[in-house]
Amino acid sequence: MRLLLVNHYAGSPRHGMEFRPYYLAREWVRAGHEVTIVAASYSHVRAVQPEVPGQPVEEFIDGIRYRWLPTPHYAGNGVGRLRNILSFLRQLRADAWRLTREFRPDVVIASSTYPMDVWVAKKLARLAKAKLVYEVHDLWPLSLIELSGMSPRHPFALMCGKAEADAYRDADVVVSMLPCVHEHMASRGLDLRKLHIVPNGFAPEEWQGASAPLGVTLQAHLDAERAAGRVVVGYAGSMGLPNALDVLLDAAAKLKDAPLSFVLVGSGHEAERLAARVTAEGLANVRLFAPIPKAQIPTLLGHFDIAYIGWQRTPIYRFGIAPNKLIDYLMAGRAVLHSVEAGNDPVAEAGAGLTVAPEDPKAVADGLLKLAVLSHGEHAAMGERGRAFAMAHHAYPVLAARFIEALQ
Repeated sequence: MRLLLVNHYAGSPRHGMEFRPYYLAREWVRAGHEVTIVAASYSHVRAVQPEVPGQPVEEFIDGIRYRWLPTPHYAGNGVGRLRNILSFLRQLRADAWRLTREFRPDVVIASSTYPMDVWVAKKLARLAKAKLVYEVHDLWPLSLIELSGMSPRHPFALMCGKAEADAYRDADVVVSMLPCVHEHMASRGLDLRKLHIVPNGFAPEEWQGASAPLGVTLQAHLDAERAAGRVVVGYAGSMGLPNALDVLLDAAAKLKDAPLSFVLVGSGHEAERLAARVTAEGLANVRLFAPIPKAQIPTLLGHFDIAYIGWQRTPIYRFGIAPNKLIDYLMAGRAVLHSVEAGNDPVAEAGAGLTVAPEDPKAVADGLLKLAVLSHGEHAAMGERGRAFAMAHHAYPVLAARFIEALQ
């Protein structure tokens, strides 16, 4: 098949996040399909932006044709970002006739996090006489309302709500990364026979062979903690409010006298404040480190005895969770301490660790102690179950094939 994937924020190994469009497309190309990804030239989640001088630019990356549409820079989630979105959609619409006549897609996939791209994707699908697919990353506008406090009557929320309803009505297939969305989507008009669940994933080859060595300082700290006989509790990822790292620091404060060492690696809006808190409270059992290259993540996780992932207590998680870092933890074969209340729990499903209540430092501290006293064999068994679960349910070759099956 010829697949045209519209994802405003699509990235690649060359550009950084977001990676899902690239990994799915690469598997489709390997399976013999042709793939074009249309994306904006500027995205706040990319580490490196493509060079687009003012006209659309095309390039091939690992057999995938990328078409970059020039869009303005922005910062934050204000008017600048809306201007960027509208610029992308306007250019995509203007490009519709040429795109469909040149590429002749069999399938058009709207996959830009925000739902308004489905309006233009519908036109593309109609011109090409192609199947229309709507891929759901987050439930907009509900996520904006429940997580960001946006009023349901805000013009942007109303626009997203109209686009969401139109997508459920017009799409031939709806693919959701979140697993527990059936009731919500049905209430918004979706015929559930259209719905298919394809969660987040990982590339198996990135976990094969020797991974890149860590920097000297980080490696030395991990070696010293291990030599001192301490159990290493690790976190690797973004440092923002949704990651519940204050709860982990609260738990660390309760465990000052326990033989546990807390290592947090990453960056984000909360990184400086968390570091200041560690210093102010004298949390000698906690060290924060700057983010490391993606190629070093398997090496880092291999040094953790227990991997922590936490969430805030918020109703939006009733629709399920699909975190990439948890998949990394499972592939690394780590015992996981999961602090969450959600519609699904991959750690419990896999038998890969222990789940405790969110926003509860005592529950996190008690859970860490329970995992810490387990034998090496018990940790290894949890790790093997987690790795097997990830391979069966989250490997991109599996997910790409599942996506194609949904189309057929």
